[in-house]
Amino acid sequence: MAHHFHPSLMREYDMRGVFGRTLREEDGYAVGRSFGTIVRRKGGSRVAVGYDGRLSSPPLESALVRGLIDSGVDAVRIGLGPTPMLYHAETVLDVDGGIQITGSHNPRDHNGFKLVLAHEPFFGSDILRMGALAAAGDWTEGAGRIENAAVLDHYVARLVEGFDGGAWRIGWDAGNGAAGTVVEKLVKLLPGEHHTLFTQIDGNFPNHHPDPTVERNLQDLRALVLSKKLDFGVAFDGDADRIGVIDGKGRVIWGDQLIALFAEVVLKNSPGATIVADVKASQTLFDRIAALGGRPLMWKTGHSLIKSKMKQVGSPLGGEMTGHIMFADDYPGYDDGLYAAVRLIRAATSLGRSITALRNAMPDLPATPELRFPVPETRKFALVDEIAKRLRAVGARIDETDGARVTTDDGWWLLRASNTQAELVGRAEARDRAGLDRLLDALYSQLRESGVTDA
Repeated sequence: MAHHFHPSLMREYDMRGVFGRTLREEDGYAVGRSFGTIVRRKGGSRVAVGYDGRLSSPPLESALVRGLIDSGVDAVRIGLGPTPMLYHAETVLDVDGGIQITGSHNPRDHNGFKLVLAHEPFFGSDILRMGALAAAGDWTEGAGRIENAAVLDHYVARLVEGFDGGAWRIGWDAGNGAAGTVVEKLVKLLPGEHHTLFTQIDGNFPNHHPDPTVERNLQDLRALVLSKKLDFGVAFDGDADRIGVIDGKGRVIWGDQLIALFAEVVLKNSPGATIVADVKASQTLFDRIAALGGRPLMWKTGHSLIKSKMKQVGSPLGGEMTGHIMFADDYPGYDDGLYAAVRLIRAATSLGRSITALRNAMPDLPATPELRFPVPETRKFALVDEIAKRLRAVGARIDETDGARVTTDDGWWLLRASNTQAELVGRAEARDRAGLDRLLDALYSQLRESGVTDA
């Protein structure tokens, strides 16, 4: 029985759609059949399955499990929890892969699947291969079993394994996402004083949307930190594989700044190591890694792409502007916002400085947050190619690792197609405010020339 996924579901590093429109329960079943088939043909027989707190996640999980067992694979259900709990389960259980049903940081009516096969990210051509198997109805047949595995407490214990941090006063904002239960358990195991917000898992996200890259979503955490004079605060996205941080003065510490902070500790233990960051990261991060004796490597945006590149080059640390931080020194190398929070406590203790003091020491160049420009899904990659072609024609200094990152005497600007939403993503960073204005003028001019009217 053939099944055709909506084309927009097949993203570069996972699968995402709008439930009831581009994503339905039958898609969950087909993912189970296709992934189960791939596992069977590799000689495997067991897959761990978890899901986040979205309202559509339980029916999608049920359909996915049916697909797995009909392909002859045993489904090991770990239940409701954050995506890194699924990654943990795939690492420690006797399974051959894992699937998390999650919409991550996307709007509440979105959902999707993050996949791992044999401890490796499953993305790009792997996802296209699943689509081809489904379209051909080329599925194995069988009668797998359903098992249940309680891994939540084991995962929480792993977060604090080897903990050597001190006692700090910290705010935690779970955003009503899948991190909530873990946060409540975790803070009981940590020294210091802890204040939690929105730990009740609720797929309606009644307090704010769980995306810590958008500053307005950090307002409640900032208010908590300032009102109680806490040392810092941490927030998580809907499935807790990303972290957001507020320092004691209420300032956001962005993902690239966190990587720079962590690099100081990691490079002490791994001198000369390669540290990977995405094309949206500040030039000050790459300069800082080099100044600390490390080897900076700029790579494509996307959690699967960064993780894969880290394994390829043997990197102990990598991450993105979006707050995906991966540690592969004393952790398995997957993105885990909750573990990043624990490592932040440990880093501040190891460096002997508060998070606020560490933030004070960081360069403060004028820069934009992520700029988002809605465009048709079918046009977004072509638009970036068109702009890059024009830039090459005039001799611009352009890095095309992922989209177009243009360097000028003022600084740099970036334009790339989002792999998860129907939009272009831009960013710019300059040496001074006048330079930033010139960079933005150049970025907006290119967008307008390509017919993007919102620029």
